[in-house]
Amino acid sequence: MFSITVLPGKPGRAVLGAIVVLAALVRPPIGHATEIIPSIGWSKSVHGGDDARVLGGVAFRGHLLPLVKTEVGLAYRSDARNDGNLKVRMWPVTASAYLAPVPMLYAGAGVGWYHTTFDYASGAGIPDETKEEFGVHLGGGMEIPLGPAAAVDLNGRYVMMRDQRDRLVPEKLDPDFWMTSLGLALKF
Repeated sequence: MFSITVLPGKPGRAVLGAIVVLAALVRPPIGHATEIIPSIGWSKSVHGGDDARVLGGVAFRGHLLPLVKTEVGLAYRSDARNDGNLKVRMWPVTASAYLAPVPMLYAGAGVGWYHTTFDYASGAGIPDETKEEFGVHLGGGMEIPLGPAAAVDLNGRYVMMRDQRDRLVPEKLDPDFWMTSLGLALKF
């Protein structure tokens, strides 16, 4: 028997639908390996002025064509803004296409659905809120083989999103960020 637990409400259905649709893109042609890549990394807001933050994620990568890789990923990241009065937590679900002219290197672009929670300090008098936004990213990386079934994956990307309203100060919040991750690509 097979069962799937879905998060309640629209975000849960949207995440599940995105994962199912995008996972179909990762199905490799015969002869090419599919990869599961758990990773840990760092993210830094472009204009946040904060320190780099640890992030975690998992990606599923396959080969659409001999020189084209596709990837579906899920991650978690958080930022502190406005002297700690705002904590931004984000769960990106992304889909990417990478050109891989040589087996070890890849570069490309993709899109993402960013489920974002804005947690305001209790003294701010502003209720917390959650939004879903779409963004695009550019990036690339390198896979260093450890043998026929595994590789170290070093990945970096720049994520661009639409400016958002900051409710603590009368200005816009630029949510763009850099991220880099180190993962273990397990091939099967």
